[in-house]
Amino acid sequence: MKKKKNLKLFDFNTLSLHAGQNLDTDFASRALPIYQTTSYVFENSSEASSIFNLEKDGHIYSRISNPTVATLEERLASLEKGIGAICTSSGQAALHLTVATLLNSGDHIISSNRIYGGSRNLLGLTLKRFGINTTFVDPNNFKDIKKNIKKNTKLFFAETLGNPGLEILDIEKVSKIMSDADVPILVDNTIPTPYLCNPFDYGANLVMHSITKFIGGHGIAVGGVIIDNGSFDWNKTKKFKTLSQPYPGYNNLNFYEEFGPGAFLSRARAEGLRDFGSSLSPQNAFYIMLGVETLGPRMMKHVSNAEYVASFLSGKEEVAWVKHPSLRSHEGHKLASKIMPKGAGAIISFGLKGGRSVAIKFIENLRLFSHLANIGDAKSLVIHPASTTHAQLNNEELKEVGITEDLIRLSVGIEDLDDLVKDINHALSKVFK
Repeated sequence: MKKKKNLKLFDFNTLSLHAGQNLDTDFASRALPIYQTTSYVFENSSEASSIFNLEKDGHIYSRISNPTVATLEERLASLEKGIGAICTSSGQAALHLTVATLLNSGDHIISSNRIYGGSRNLLGLTLKRFGINTTFVDPNNFKDIKKNIKKNTKLFFAETLGNPGLEILDIEKVSKIMSDADVPILVDNTIPTPYLCNPFDYGANLVMHSITKFIGGHGIAVGGVIIDNGSFDWNKTKKFKTLSQPYPGYNNLNFYEEFGPGAFLSRARAEGLRDFGSSLSPQNAFYIMLGVETLGPRMMKHVSNAEYVASFLSGKEEVAWVKHPSLRSHEGHKLASKIMPKGAGAIISFGLKGGRSVAIKFIENLRLFSHLANIGDAKSLVIHPASTTHAQLNNEELKEVGITEDLIRLSVGIEDLDDLVKDINHALSKVFK
């Protein structure tokens, strides 16, 4: 491989096209090569031993690392201003990998209650079977967050923009609380993407994405990523034994002593990908990289379309309420303008007069918006969360997290704006005859 370029001084769109990639020495391919291989040949026995013992960088087996995936990891880390990244088979796998690396049975998580339904199920139900408990809190109730910190609390989790309620996380305030308690903050930045917000700038320690969504952008590949900025001192307290104490799985290696700020990523890869196997395939890494290369221009169009649609819906008599941070009526409008100055994403939540039955009828009469369980596609999408993505919650829990029976979630795509408006008007005309 040729010497890596120093791209630190370049801007977002340049980094999204070039960061992490060096032209291969065999053919100088301009496009990212797909290294479709399970394993890699060692030069000699000494090299093999050194790589296996984490004494030397190198690829062993594509479950742990792969050159195509590695390029994507480096590019995403660059865009989020992190020191490194690990790609996983899904966004859920990225969340699980983080928890499994940092926590043990008997440990505790504080999580925002305004999160994706799958994440809530993992944290609130599945992890209980393994002795890890989660307390869910209102992300804007800072007294409640502080009150629920325990001696065994080892992670705070929240989304930059809550899904689907679009609550804005005040990362700076939460960061101050958690820093005083020596608890790292993991922020799911899927909806804004690094183009609109860099949580590290406001005090986050770890950032994750479902790269299936806006980063991939085309609904063709599932993937996740966890990114570290090296800001958390894993050796400061005795909480994080997985990183600061000898690990028998690598000849009693102390990850913090060996890798310093990179201790979390090193253990997550060496143990997590090795033992849990939630790796991203090189083929999917290639597909997602195509999305990364157009992320900036796409997000600009997503945002401009969403802002217009939100304003349009606000003026419709049939609409009971609309939530999008670009609207002055949104409780987090001022904060959104601060941490997401280029726009607050492409997700809109709104309700129609008449409740659940009307909402479902509206969805079924849309022709351009695809009715499916995803966000972040270049194509516009729609769903009714109460009956689908958050259906596992009871009525009390739905109320607690702000999901009403009439809530419709739009993921606004990059189609011609006039066509999106026509489609919404068509569906409204069918419902409100």
